[in-house]
This record gives sequence, structure tokens and C-alpha cells, in this order.
Amino acid sequence: MIKMENQVVDRFIGYVKINTQSDSKTGLTPSTPGQITFAQKLAEELKGIGLEDVELDDNGYVMATLPSNIDKEVPTVGFIAHMDTSPDFSGKNVNPQFVENYDGGDIVLNEEEKIIMSPEKFPGLKKYQGQRLIVTDGKTLLGADDKAGLAEIVTTMEYLVNHPEIKHGKVRVGFTPDEEIGQGADYFNVEKFGADFAYTMDGGELGELQYENFNAAFAKVVVHGISVHPGSAKHKMKNSMRIASQFISMLPRHETPEHTEGYEGFYHLLSINGSVERTELEYIIRDFKKDRFEDRKTEMEHIVRKVNAEFGEGTVELELKDQYYNMRERVEPVLHIVDMAEEAMKEVGVEPKIEPIRGGTDGARLSFMGLPCPNIFGGGHNFHGKFEFIPTQSMEKACHVILKIIEKVSATEK
Repeated sequence: MIKMENQVVDRFIGYVKINTQSDSKTGLTPSTPGQITFAQKLAEELKGIGLEDVELDDNGYVMATLPSNIDKEVPTVGFIAHMDTSPDFSGKNVNPQFVENYDGGDIVLNEEEKIIMSPEKFPGLKKYQGQRLIVTDGKTLLGADDKAGLAEIVTTMEYLVNHPEIKHGKVRVGFTPDEEIGQGADYFNVEKFGADFAYTMDGGELGELQYENFNAAFAKVVVHGISVHPGSAKHKMKNSMRIASQFISMLPRHETPEHTEGYEGFYHLLSINGSVERTELEYIIRDFKKDRFEDRKTEMEHIVRKVNAEFGEGTVELELKDQYYNMRERVEPVLHIVDMAEEAMKEVGVEPKIEPIRGGTDGARLSFMGLPCPNIFGGGHNFHGKFEFIPTQSMEKACHVILKIIEKVSATEK
């Protein structure tokens, strides 16, 4: 089997040390300066390894081409990953640690602060006994979401450039900003990218292969109150925080992330910011089935009407915005691209796990923009927090899968 572990790991370690957290409040694209810095680095790196048509646009999107080295016309396949890391947990001064030959026990991430990652709490660790793991120092996230995907794509492209005896068609790569804040596909030029289909390397553990994801919406609830001195407030005060808590309690209490799994949807309260006079709630709404997704939005509107009927019209205002939809609708007509990825995994010794994404990827929106785009594992676990880790062998396997897909595409005809 082709050896790429050292190359992909070295590249990954360099990537995660660059702070690329996105920020939904800046109103910019990319939303943070670290992403432009990283995009510039990636563009130079792609030129340096020998890719062609390397382009970094004003919005921070990077695209490049591995030219075909065969004399027949085959489909153009793309591989896509995102440059930003989640704003949910610090991505500054990431200090990755190696666990060699993991023994299956507790991993001390930070001895001073007594931060321990235990297989009792994270049973997925047990699968990787005897392997080499990359973990955090307990103070930041790791950034495998999605710098593992970036490292895997670039490493595989470099291998193909250096081994022209491996025959392949045209391959396009694309790196996006701001995926973590739902804006990764906002300015992605599908026509310029020019692929017939693509894969995002943005999944989790070894073997994940996904072509279903949530339908997603964002909801902002604003509750207006009236502030009056509490000593003379009877029949005058409207405490927006109390009204907001009533609104919260009227949503189904067990339809939340901590109570759901598989194909079950939810309402997720992201934040509360309040005073007597004004309280804001931010929610995300998720469901796989389109009709149930619409029902959830309708239910929220219904609760707003009920609260306003009790406390006065205009007490509660609701702003709903759809974010993305289930890619299954657009991938099913070309399901052979999922089959191809599944076969590729099996042929390199990876057991495919075809399951829905309880979230979203750039691929969901890109699929609706005309670029069918299933999602493949990058190898990481426990994203968006200090317990994030990635087995190095999973990263190498992801490179093998990319290679095998390219091989399979090159054996087809357009």
C-alpha cells in the first residue's frame, strides 16, 4: 500500500497552527483575516507542488487543477475542503500532541489543568488502540474539521504530480472559507470549478460516507418587554426574560440535540441575551424530512402567535431563514458517485459507513447549485472542542480513498 502517512501528518500539523476561526458577526467574506493568510499559503503550496490554474479570488476561495494525463475524455472529479475552524472553541495557538501506540486507556491532555480524555466518556477511542493519535493540549480545538481534509487532498495531489505513471483524468480541487458559519458556498463559482461531480473531505471517523444531511434553518426570536420600577410594577411591567422562558418551555422539551439521534430532528437554543426590556433568543432548526422541517418552522410561528395573544401583539417577533437543504434530493439521480466512493473504500481496506450527516457541509449547498457532492471521512473525532483527536492512519486511508476514486473515474467514459 502506498505510504503517505508522514507527508499528510506533517502538512496537517503545519495547517492547524494557523488560526482560521470564522466569525459570523463580521459580515465579511472571508469572515476573519486568518483565513486569507491561510488561503494565500495554500495557493502558493498548490503552485509549488505543480498544480495548474491555481487561483485565489477576492473572497478567499482557492481553486486549482491537476491536468489529465490520459488521451481519452473522462468526467472531471473535484475534491473540496474548508479552511476555517469552528468559532465554538478556541483555535488560536493550537499545540497538537502525539500519542504513540495508544494503549487504550486515559489520555492526559493537560496535566496542570487535569484535562483527561477517557475511553469511558469517548468510547470511540478504543477502536484505535495500538495506533498513533494526534490530540490537543486541552486548551484549544485541534482543527481536523477540516484541515485534515485539506491535508489529505493536497498530499494526494502532490503524490499524483510526482508519479505521472499513475494515469488519471482532470481533477479539480477547491478550498472554501466560512463553512462553519454556513457561508462556505456563498461565492463558490460552480461553473468555473468545472467538475462533473465532487466530494467534500469533511466527514468524521474512518469509513464515513454521506449523501444525506439535515434541512436547516436559523431562527431569531426577539421578545419586547416594558421596564418599570419593581416596587410599582403591578399590571405595568412586561419582563421580556420571563416571557422568553415561557416561549422556550412551549417547544417540545425532548426535541433537542441532547435527546435525539439518527434521523431525528430538533430545535437547538444557541444563545440567550436578555434584560427586562428586551431578550433575544437564537435557534437552529434541523430535520431530514422536508415536510417535518416545514412543520418545525410552522410550530415556532404558532408559538409566537400564542405568546402574542397572551402578552399583546408585537411582544414577540420571529425571523426565520433557511440555511441549506438535504443533498439527497440532488445526489440520488447520480447515485453512482456514492457507489464509486463506497467501492473505493472497500478496495483500500476501509469498511464504508453510509449514514446521514447530523449537520451540513458545503456539499449540501453545492449539490443544489448544480455540483453533486457527497461527503467522505477525514478521520477526526469530537470536533469543535478540546477533546478532538485524529488517528494518523485514518488520514493516510483518506488519501488512499481519494487516489482510488480518481483511478475509478479515469476508467469511465464521459
